[in-house]
Amino acid sequence: MKYDIADLSLAPGGKKRILWADNDMPALAAIRKRFAKSKPLKGKNVSACLHITAETANLARTLKAAGANIVLCASNPLSTQDDVSASLVKDFKIPVFAICGENRATYYKHIHAAIDHKPVLTFDDGADLVNELHTSRKKEAHRIIVSMEETTTGVIRLRAMANEGKLKFPVIAVNDAATKHLFDNRYGTGQSTVDGIIRATDFLMAGKKVVAIGYGWCGRGFAMRARGMGAIVIITEVDAVKALEAAMDGFAVMPMAQAAKVGELFVTLTGNKSVIRAEHFRVMKDRATIANSGHFNVEIDIPALKKLSKKVNRNVRNHVDEYILKNNRRIYLLAEGRLINLAAAEGHPASVMDMSFATQALEAEYVMKRQGELAVAVHDVPIEVEQRVSKLKLKSMLIGIDKLTAEQIEYLASSGVGT
Repeated sequence: MKYDIADLSLAPGGKKRILWADNDMPALAAIRKRFAKSKPLKGKNVSACLHITAETANLARTLKAAGANIVLCASNPLSTQDDVSASLVKDFKIPVFAICGENRATYYKHIHAAIDHKPVLTFDDGADLVNELHTSRKKEAHRIIVSMEETTTGVIRLRAMANEGKLKFPVIAVNDAATKHLFDNRYGTGQSTVDGIIRATDFLMAGKKVVAIGYGWCGRGFAMRARGMGAIVIITEVDAVKALEAAMDGFAVMPMAQAAKVGELFVTLTGNKSVIRAEHFRVMKDRATIANSGHFNVEIDIPALKKLSKKVNRNVRNHVDEYILKNNRRIYLLAEGRLINLAAAEGHPASVMDMSFATQALEAEYVMKRQGELAVAVHDVPIEVEQRVSKLKLKSMLIGIDKLTAEQIEYLASSGVGT
């Protein structure tokens, strides 16, 4: 078995993490148990470009139980948990190509190793694997039956490709599923972003002026958690509806040019690029701190920050780089602008990833039953899959819900019944 990881001897610790996370992923465990019997992916080559964490390991175990020949590579150079990679290889016989802190060349070498696996089904977190299948490895795109994308950033890229007529195979926008963004993005990102920032800085959030850049589901979640810890939260937005919602939710809303002058901690959560730029760095307070919880580090214009600086002190604290501007103000960049919740912490709690990965697993089964039926486009997750995941999760939480009566079903379907 070919693989490329940091250290196989780390496997015992990784196995403990994987099984600990599995305890809090009952919906996925139930799916894995069924898949072990039905084998909906039997003999299918699957490549997954995801964050290599304990939670992802349990998704990989589920896909393998379904009969898939699965290979994993990282979707971010800093998010890999090396002990988890080691355990996947040693204990679960799943090939992994990922090393925490790998350089750009190694990162793409590992993505190409996943493509060399000749997958017919791919899982992506940011669309880097799919992008390679549309650029440097486009001759192999014909093999792909369908791809699954689980991030806002990735879905944005893929919808743009579809609109430009460049998309070569069907894609499922798993990120847009309610069982993903309503929970993973809001509660998972909200908690894990705060966790990563505090681990990296040891900041007291109470009383700190925190600027959340973007009020999508991730921004909502982070703003909610930061306010809950006593922070004074400011929202910046480009979308009028989201800005209005933030204001109605009780947050201060202002343009980034204004927020840059008053903020102490800035967190990007947009899926776009250069949302913090040179004009913002120039007016920030001394010791302003910047973190990213969108997918890519391009949300922060790091080259502009470096150009404005006379000196850069690396790792003044673990995951903290100090940029000293020419006016002697200091700006602290966390985790090199990479995903703070994965680079400096452990990513989302397993309980919330249970829903996201259960959706991934059931959707994989769904699309394999419909090979050749899906148009080349970006598709939403069907409501029937969403309902199955939600019911599994509720059952694991020992929560029951009501059912419509026959009279209620008839009433909802009728147009002739008035007051």
